[in-house]
Amino acid sequence: MILPPGLRVSVIEDFATSNKKRDSRNMPNRLANETSPYLLQHADNPVDWYPWGDEALERARAEDKPILLSIGYSACHWCHVMAHESFENDLIASIMNSAFICIKVDREERPDVDGIYMAAVQTLTGSGGWPLTVFLTPDGKPFYGGTYFPPEDRGHMPGFPRVLDSMATAYADKKGDVLQATTEITGRLAQMSSPQSSSEPLDDDLILTAFNTIARGFDWENGGFGQRPKFPQPLVLDVVLRRWAHTDASSVLEMVELSLEKMARGGMYDQIGGGFARYSTDDKWLVPHFEKMLYDNALLVSLYSHAFQVTGKPLYKHVVEETLDFVEREMSHASGGFYSAYDADSEGVEGKFYVWTPEQINNVLGESDGRVVRAYYGVEEGGNFEGDSILWLPRDIDEVAGELEMSAEEVLAVVERSRPKLYDERATRVPPGLDDKILVSWNAMMLTAFAEAGAAFDRPEWIARARNNAAFLLDNLFDGPRLLRTWKAGSDSKTGSAKIPGYLEDYASLGGALITLYESTFEQRWLDESRQLTDRMIDLFWDEISDVFYDTGTDASDLFTRPRDVFDNAIPCGGSSAANLLLRLATHTGDMSYRTAAENTLRSVREYIEKIGSGFGGWLSALDYYLSSPKEIVVMGDSQDAATKALLREVHNRYIPNRAVTGADAPITPAPTPLLEARVLVNNAPTAYVCENYACQLPVTDPSALATQLNA
Repeated sequence: MILPPGLRVSVIEDFATSNKKRDSRNMPNRLANETSPYLLQHADNPVDWYPWGDEALERARAEDKPILLSIGYSACHWCHVMAHESFENDLIASIMNSAFICIKVDREERPDVDGIYMAAVQTLTGSGGWPLTVFLTPDGKPFYGGTYFPPEDRGHMPGFPRVLDSMATAYADKKGDVLQATTEITGRLAQMSSPQSSSEPLDDDLILTAFNTIARGFDWENGGFGQRPKFPQPLVLDVVLRRWAHTDASSVLEMVELSLEKMARGGMYDQIGGGFARYSTDDKWLVPHFEKMLYDNALLVSLYSHAFQVTGKPLYKHVVEETLDFVEREMSHASGGFYSAYDADSEGVEGKFYVWTPEQINNVLGESDGRVVRAYYGVEEGGNFEGDSILWLPRDIDEVAGELEMSAEEVLAVVERSRPKLYDERATRVPPGLDDKILVSWNAMMLTAFAEAGAAFDRPEWIARARNNAAFLLDNLFDGPRLLRTWKAGSDSKTGSAKIPGYLEDYASLGGALITLYESTFEQRWLDESRQLTDRMIDLFWDEISDVFYDTGTDASDLFTRPRDVFDNAIPCGGSSAANLLLRLATHTGDMSYRTAAENTLRSVREYIEKIGSGFGGWLSALDYYLSSPKEIVVMGDSQDAATKALLREVHNRYIPNRAVTGADAPITPAPTPLLEARVLVNNAPTAYVCENYACQLPVTDPSALATQLNA
């Protein structure tokens, strides 16, 4: 290992005793020219960071130096910890700069890079996470990796300087062994990502097998799946809700309702400001990992909207309203985009912004109202989180009211008038960091959430917000015909710039969101834009030889393999999003080539669905659509007419997971889609048609008659 003079012999011992911090040079590195908030967090590190790109890779090859790749994201708590402990330390930075070409990646900007090297580390170690630390040969192939490394040896964890020394020495002295290791790793990765098309049937038995696997992991005490840490898994719960729609089994619906109620009552839900944290560190949804991600809140809003359509429970409506209010208030750019995330930390402490003491509540509300609010939210001396209290609802309102010798209505009245006061007081604290980059696929999920909720709850202002977001994305995230991944506002906060060619998930998510917006507005522009996006998606990401989609376009060239992530994790993968989009578009347009492509890509993951189930929520939704006969619902009539609105309410206030909704103010000749062909107003009154496979029941003008057809 080539180290600065005098460091090699006792580097680890020297570091352990000195723990030397960065000096006053404060010279920014190359990351200062980036737009990612995460990369900018590292712009003043003494590490000679490069962003991912040709410059770093060419230097590594020219100097025959190994690459140290560090991947994280701005809201990641342990990414911050490793940055403070190691990347801001002059001694460790000098080792990194001397022995490696150092590359820093924002996983949210570059999911392709993150996906490949996360898979490599999981192959090597059996686990993964962020920060992700990977050592590569100069041609970008991995030979060792891990996640967080402490600045010195801790128990069974080697210190980062020791790891750096070992990896540099291995590459310098045992290059043959390193290259052999990379050959084995890349071979295994290629095998994992290669399509495995199945000729076995795509049928209801496959969905039932997957559902039974999912159900076995359900927590019947606290809701959700598994134990700690517990993620909300809205994609999986949506599969469960779809199962209920087919079976009407009360126990299946109970799985969804128990989960949604427990999450809404837990500390994972922000009881004061609305919105969900990323996951719960315990099994009761009490202690969150406090970061708030746009995609979690988008998917959960859609799920709670669907649950409201099924049950009509006010709690679900309440959660949707508060969460969308939070997004509109705190995660929205004036031009129409949605920001990515809020950090878990403020003032260097995880969760500090969100927690309370009894004294703090009393100071804001006074002793009388404070007593009620403390009882309602479970705030006690000693707290429930490191001496402070996370607000949650551990007890039913009747139990709290009985203890306080008040009525439930009186308790709720105190709570409702107190929440704005607590919010205003909390707003005076130092807030968590905001990641204000705008990502297409995540924005598309929130666009979908606003459009769906706007239709379900008859809130036209939410639909207008979705329309505004769609226009922003289409106007600002293209370079010619090419969709780009990310947009960041400039210094004046009004203008901005987009970069990084979009991935499969961006095209597929936005295409699906535009169909949802079309179904909420009947504005032809959105369906036309969706179809154009889909055709471009097929051109860029479809591989005709293997009959599957890849995550990167044919114009991508800077990775050692073409990534294809088939797992639905916190968000649906690009492949499952594409399958759902293609199936919906086939119904709207009558173009069965879209359906054929969806079927082929479903076959490529059939064996995974059968064996794993829970990691394929998006795929299972697509399979459910594929196996169904989607209801084709057409509503003709002036959108401002009360009779038209009454028909639309019957459509949008019920849960119909597999459907295509369209309509127009008046008959259109020629019709822009097959579903609108020969659709007329009966007796000059707003009229609804319910069809399946383009075979229709009798047109109806009465909402109750429409309800009967929809419920059939």
